[in-house]
Amino acid sequence: MRTVSLTQLRQNLAAELDSVIDDAEELVVTRSGRHPVVIVPLAEYESMKETEYLLRSPANAEALRRSLAELDRGRAPKSP
Repeated sequence: MRTVSLTQLRQNLAAELDSVIDDAEELVVTRSGRHPVVIVPLAEYESMKETEYLLRSPANAEALRRSLAELDRGRAPKSP
């Protein structure tokens, strides 16, 4: 995760945004006296939101945890 100041971002906006996409890496933007923000590729943001949605349901969360545990043990999870 790279960090730039708001001033640096303004000076190199197109290049910085291209870097976020090309490198699939988050960019932290610091702002003097204010909270920083993070710029992420849209696909990554959508993936995070989908994961958040799926984990809201305790049953879904447990099923996902079991599947990941099976993958860690080298076994493919069973399809429903």
